[in-house]
Amino acid sequence: MQHRPGPGHVAATPIAQTAPPSSMKFHADKSEAQSITGYGPGWVAVDREKFEHSLLVGAKGLRQAWDCVRFEDLTPEHFEALSQLDAEVIILGSGQRNRFPPAAWLRPLMARRIGLESMDTQAACRTYNILASEGRNVVAALLLE
Repeated sequence: MQHRPGPGHVAATPIAQTAPPSSMKFHADKSEAQSITGYGPGWVAVDREKFEHSLLVGAKGLRQAWDCVRFEDLTPEHFEALSQLDAEVIILGSGQRNRFPPAAWLRPLMARRIGLESMDTQAACRTYNILASEGRNVVAALLLE
């Protein structure tokens, strides 16, 4: 059986594309920022140097031990010290799971218009790398409990 169009049938014609096709532009990573090159339970590597203690890592070269071992050891003074760093955003790696510090402890950061994002430490490592590669002035405060 063959189908025949009825009277008044007009064949469909393709619609002309009026907009240019979507495109995505990639840029080579030219960031001079140090990067987190590995992590695992109880350790993190910054530019292939392995650390087995909590630390602060900054896109502008900051790399130092952090005097807080566990999330439960955090105090308001830790956030006051973080507010003194040259950063537009702090990424808090809160350990093996995501936890949030009390909002009152963040006042020194808010007063200096420094953002804080809290996430588990592995997510913090990945997020730090993304922001640092974009040229953002970011610091990761990583708890390696």
